[in-house]
Amino acid sequence: MPREAVLPSPRSAVILAGGRGERMGGEKQFLDLAGKPLVLWSVETFLASGLFDETVLVLSPERIKSEGGRFAAMGLKLAPAGATRMESLRNGLSAVSPGAALIAVHDGARPLVSAALIKRCLAAAAESGAAVPGVPVKDTIKRADAKGEFAAATLPRSELTAVQTPQCYRRAALAALLEAADGGDYTDESQLLERAGLPVRLVKSDHSNIKVTTPEDLLIAEALMKSKTPGKKEKTVRFGFGYDIHRLAEGRPLILCGMKIPHSKGLLGHSDGDVVLHSVCDAALGAIAAGEIGIFFPPTDLTIMGISSVAIAEKTMEVLGKRGALIRQIDATIVAEEPKLKPHYDGLRKSLAAVFKMPVEDVSVKAKSREGLGDIGKGEAMACYAVVSVLA
Repeated sequence: MPREAVLPSPRSAVILAGGRGERMGGEKQFLDLAGKPLVLWSVETFLASGLFDETVLVLSPERIKSEGGRFAAMGLKLAPAGATRMESLRNGLSAVSPGAALIAVHDGARPLVSAALIKRCLAAAAESGAAVPGVPVKDTIKRADAKGEFAAATLPRSELTAVQTPQCYRRAALAALLEAADGGDYTDESQLLERAGLPVRLVKSDHSNIKVTTPEDLLIAEALMKSKTPGKKEKTVRFGFGYDIHRLAEGRPLILCGMKIPHSKGLLGHSDGDVVLHSVCDAALGAIAAGEIGIFFPPTDLTIMGISSVAIAEKTMEVLGKRGALIRQIDATIVAEEPKLKPHYDGLRKSLAAVFKMPVEDVSVKAKSREGLGDIGKGEAMACYAVVSVLA
């Protein structure tokens, strides 16, 4: 059996997902496909393939602002989309490490790409400098006249190939491609190599590697997705509930949602005592049945005494990421007699959203008193209840 060729490294991937989706009435990359955003299928395939040292996701500036934190938490680099595909490609490539030997460029609207196809394209590019996947054209193709009213010629179908992505390049070939660009826009950047007289290897693909361009494509992609993963559990929204309580003590800083609140007392605890982060983390872990934070940060471990609860939240995000889960919404209720927290609502929401790398509009923080009842009512303790929804 012939030995499998060793791919040059390091290797980088650029996923273009900054299009406006005018034919779909909005950004198609974020339309729901089988329970999650369309672009997430491609992202997960590239990350899970183990073929790349880094993956760059090109998004519109608006999406980077609203969704960038979640993708960054998955280990992706982010780059802003430009006005054209070529401008977006340049922006994405600017985020690629200078030493990358092989680079794959993929369209985020092709959610059914397989790791096997990616690997074949990389291997072909390693050998030939540039490679693109393609499939034979199934329909007879006519060239229209100048006005587009009549058929001027029938093109030989046997010579035609419908090109897909990922398009893969050695660094030198990609440099030649960008040099050949004349400021125009191209739906297929490899054509620039043809113009420069450089060979582009065709890699056999299949018709399931569909590009979602119209509403009908989305239906086809969903049907193909289900047929390719029979019996696979679709992602659903799950909910978790969390609760935490800590005593208040003089001389301790009061940390809530990862931010310091002015007060004469702070919360006692093995960590900084942030009851909000603790309850939210427990709720998020509960949503995926992964236990609670004490499993990962046992109070008997003296080496983590005084640890910031932000580190606990980061560990929680890591556990969620390994399960392919995303936090969709947080609703936290702080129960405290003092200090008055209403003036801090906006800051608490923003801080909590920043810790969990999610849009602030998906985060709710509010406070209630105990009307003088019990330890909390006497100002001796503070508690928090949290409900978290997770897509998993």
